[in-house]
Amino acid sequence: MAKNKTTETEQNVIDFINAVPDEAKRKDAFELLKIMETQTQFEPKMWGPSIIGFGSYHYKYASGHEGDAPLAAFSPRKDAVSLYLNSDFENKQELLSKFGKHKAGKGCVYIKKLTDIDIEILKQMISLSIASIQKLYPSK
Repeated sequence: MAKNKTTETEQNVIDFINAVPDEAKRKDAFELLKIMETQTQFEPKMWGPSIIGFGSYHYKYASGHEGDAPLAAFSPRKDAVSLYLNSDFENKQELLSKFGKHKAGKGCVYIKKLTDIDIEILKQMISLSIASIQKLYPSK
């Protein structure tokens, strides 16, 4: 069984954000840090070398593959900020239609900058995503 590459690390979150070369992305990352910490009620932790995660859950797929992942996370990447949310949660498509300028993948939503999106919709999406994950993978 393959080992997960993205695991919680001891890397300092503030040091990581301060090292983001683009000033606008760095500012957005600090703002997202506050938003996600408030919405999730979890301290930020680094997951792998570049993902800032909040909380965690243990998953196990039908294939037998299992591991741990953050309940919500983001990463200030070069091209866009990746928001890591559950791939399916209540009202996801409706909320994304009101969210603002973004691109969506299966489990990620990509934004260029916070001013492109509706922060209140983001807060709803974070809460609904976490509720969906916790229903799917209840903690023991």
